[in-house]
Amino acid sequence: MAKKLDGKLVVGISSRALFDLEEENKIFETQGLEAYIKYQEEHENDILKPGPAFPLVKALHNLNCEEKKLTEIIIMSKNNTSTSMRIFNSIKHYGLDITRAALVSGMSIAPYLNAFKTDLFLSASEEDVQEAINANIAAGIICTGNGLPINADEEITQIKIAFDGDAVIFSDEAEKVFKEKGLVAFEEHEEKNAKNLLPEGPFAKLLKTISLVQKQFDNPDQIPIRTALVTARNAPAHERVIRTLRAWNVRIDEAFFMGGIEKSEILKAFGAHIFFDDQTVHTEPASKLVPAARVPYKTSNSEN
Repeated sequence: MAKKLDGKLVVGISSRALFDLEEENKIFETQGLEAYIKYQEEHENDILKPGPAFPLVKALHNLNCEEKKLTEIIIMSKNNTSTSMRIFNSIKHYGLDITRAALVSGMSIAPYLNAFKTDLFLSASEEDVQEAINANIAAGIICTGNGLPINADEEITQIKIAFDGDAVIFSDEAEKVFKEKGLVAFEEHEEKNAKNLLPEGPFAKLLKTISLVQKQFDNPDQIPIRTALVTARNAPAHERVIRTLRAWNVRIDEAFFMGGIEKSEILKAFGAHIFFDDQTVHTEPASKLVPAARVPYKTSNSEN
């Protein structure tokens, strides 16, 4: 009987998100595909260093046990079978529980995301992430090459995921008001609509899935996943957020209404294994302290 991915938190990870492939990517960009293939084949027994998504993947393993496997990590890469040997050798070296892969040899990954029932896709490729967002998949462009040290031996007992609010968990409806009319108009808009639920954003479904996973653990001290909302909103714009999450019956463990204050130190204190935000002004500084990924806006020519 064929195995199914139903009921699991399915996370697609590109090889460049999981491992440090910045030098190899430079070879591809400056010398071309053939040089990249040759280099990877010649170095396939050289173990890659952990990349920015490595802590998240390692943490996700804690959701699995012999009795029940709650999450599935799938390598989704534009590498071909030959160049992927180094990736699989590195996965084995670090003892990661990753056995499935989609290797598309330079073609688009987007058509396979729904086929694998992907809940979250992380990649360093803006093009791949944009296609995923357009296909209604929660996805983020993970920040790479920022010098963030990754400890492959760190024992992680609890996953910590931080989200921005507008244009990530919620739609960008309110953010458009802020961008077009300013802070005062935004606050007036949110106060006026305080009792109207915010529309869902690209990460709403993922947050709801995580909440369902959390509810499978009876003891609060044993829940292996913790979430935080880190938003630029402040009072009175907080009320609509709280009412929306309550209506969704979604658990948020920690919430920070920053009022425009820099988010990085809060994310470091929270100990985020990944932070999702729609603005580079937040993801870039945060990525020097914690793994961070930018969530692009859905393009106007994409299907609803």
